[in-house]
Amino acid sequence: MKSKRGLSAVVAVVILIALAVAAVAIVWGVVANLVDEQLEGADSCINIFDKVSINGRYTCYDSTNNKFQFSLSIGDIEVEAVLFAIAGGKKTESFAISSNAEVIADVTNYPSGNSIVLPGKNGGLTYIYDLSSAEFTSGPDSLEVAPTINGKQCGSTDKLTDIPNCATLL
Repeated sequence: MKSKRGLSAVVAVVILIALAVAAVAIVWGVVANLVDEQLEGADSCINIFDKVSINGRYTCYDSTNNKFQFSLSIGDIEVEAVLFAIAGGKKTESFAISSNAEVIADVTNYPSGNSIVLPGKNGGLTYIYDLSSAEFTSGPDSLEVAPTINGKQCGSTDKLTDIPNCATLL
């Protein structure tokens, strides 16, 4: 009879170990799925900081016409859209330009044209934003860009804070 009691204790320990392993496997499966979902598009935003940038050479403020000319350069990367944030005084305006041609209020192509589209891979384009309709009282203080890649909105990849008057660039 004593041997039966010893055997049931061993069986109970084996069952407890099996339950612990099963619980760890279930928790691991749930956590791994949550982490994978969160990181799914994050690899799209790694190492892009020099690939979506503001071209400061062609970015300036035309104080005579209250227009802001800005230029975007895209490197060796496919970009779906870029979110622009223009800040001046106590006001910030933002808009997105996508890879599909569209009309965006107050934005035109340089030197003219209303069908706005992002530059292609390894390209650049210049745009003009009409600040008067956005009620800016002075020129912009900064321009910041944040791309969308593979459906994931990335963080800011470039910011320009020293925006010259276009008259000084001539």
